[in-house]
Amino acid sequence: QVQLVESGGGLVQAGGSLRLSCQASGRNFSNNAMGWFRQAPEKEREFVAVINWTGGTIRYTDSVKGRFTISRDNGKNTLYLQMNSLKPEDTAVYYCAASRRSITTKTRADFEYWGQGAQVTVSS
Repeated sequence: QVQLVESGGGLVQAGGSLRLSCQASGRNFSNNAMGWFRQAPEKEREFVAVINWTGGTIRYTDSVKGRFTISRDNGKNTLYLQMNSLKPEDTAVYYCAASRRSITTKTRADFEYWGQGAQVTVSS
């Protein structure tokens, strides 16, 4: 059974940092692009960041560029999202996802497996 399990969410003050981890099990995703999405209350789930299978190509949504860093450790089958300079508008449930493709994509439909989500709350 394939599982993606996020950890590292929590409550932080504006300007603070959090690091999300996503541990994959049941399948090796070293040949797949992986990404992070987020969903704020009453809003659509939106793309945050994606990394290709080698880690050599990375894309971010404009609102997190320069503050968030996506990375992966294929040996550990784990995906990370380092979030710095957090803002209240970053408050959301963050989801880890594994793509069917090896190259980067921002399209939700390209992601086959999803984690259960981790709550990130940024207070002002």
